[in-house]
Amino acid sequence: MKDTDLFELAMGLVPPWRVTQCTFDPEQGRLDIGIDFVRGGTFFCPECGREGCKAHDTEERIWRHLNFFQYETYLHARVPRVQCESCGIKVVNVPWARPGSGFTLLFEALIMALAGQMPIRALARIVKEHDTRLWRVLNHYVTEARGKEDFSTVEQVGVDETASRRGQNYVSLFVDLKRSKVLFATEGRDAATIGVFKEDLTAHGGAAEAVSEVCCDMSPAYISGAGKHFPQAHLTFDKFHVMKILNKAVDEVRRQERKSRPELTKTRYLWLKNPEKLTMRQVATLERLSMKKLKLKTARAYHLRLVFQEFWSQTVAEAEAFLRRWYSWAVRSRLAPMRAAAATIKRHWAGILRWFESRVSNGILEGINSLAQAAKARARGYRTTKNFITMIYLIAGKLDFSLPT
Repeated sequence: MKDTDLFELAMGLVPPWRVTQCTFDPEQGRLDIGIDFVRGGTFFCPECGREGCKAHDTEERIWRHLNFFQYETYLHARVPRVQCESCGIKVVNVPWARPGSGFTLLFEALIMALAGQMPIRALARIVKEHDTRLWRVLNHYVTEARGKEDFSTVEQVGVDETASRRGQNYVSLFVDLKRSKVLFATEGRDAATIGVFKEDLTAHGGAAEAVSEVCCDMSPAYISGAGKHFPQAHLTFDKFHVMKILNKAVDEVRRQERKSRPELTKTRYLWLKNPEKLTMRQVATLERLSMKKLKLKTARAYHLRLVFQEFWSQTVAEAEAFLRRWYSWAVRSRLAPMRAAAATIKRHWAGILRWFESRVSNGILEGINSLAQAAKARARGYRTTKNFITMIYLIAGKLDFSLPT
């Protein structure tokens, strides 16, 4: 069997395509495979699919293919333009690459398989291509895969922001809480992002009226956006962000009190962690600082936070009465940060209590946020926000990246 026959079989070429020559240069570390079509061969029209279209003229093209062992491999072919009675003169589609790409389908499949596992710059060094070319491939397939998405079953949506780069640069993430997948990501974190998501939801077969639950933090922008674009949906404020408000208040009490109580120096994380996550030494320190005779305001604030955590274990019937008792205690605490936190909870009363009906939270979003930030850290940031969003879809969009055969 000739080498041309071997490569023809390996590539699965069928008439009128055939391998005409193979050139191997061990010094350059390169294998070049020449492909041509048989004289008089006919093709399908790339637009209407009409058979029997003859070549009008040709253009030489080159594609990067999977390596042959450790050697870079390139395919060379004359790509014909055909004369179609209905469509006019059109460039045919070759079976080994998508239109407009400088890579073969198999090479792009390799890129897609590795892209979610390593930084794109590292991948570019491995395959010896500029990372800009790889991002074009990733953006193409992400866009194509998202075009096939079906959002008709989306009923519960979580929304949160993640930092895209240093400074006030954010991307809003919208997640299907039932399927734990990113539905949509867009630059910004204002009320308008909710409207952009609604448009994308509708474009993919979803309906705003079908969304019964929206879970978010207490951002005024997200609240107003949800109220405007999803007025029929119940709003649940995420447990994580409710506790974050209380943790921030406890830490503010500690920072204020530390000025006059030096024993609070370097104790920040003692008050922010749950008791079961502390070491034995930390537990001992916390117990000492919590003694009544020390009369630490921080200890009182910490106790208020611990009691609030019991709120989440109440029944539906008990929850509001428990929250009223806690609120009354907090506003009488004479601790300004805790009173401010209680006021915030009061303003978002219904959305906090809604958790006992919906049982939804943004825990999934927090996990996705962590994955996105870890990918960004490995890549040492992304050149554009578009690239960052593409990576989010790659690692958390659960998209179908099946390539044409």
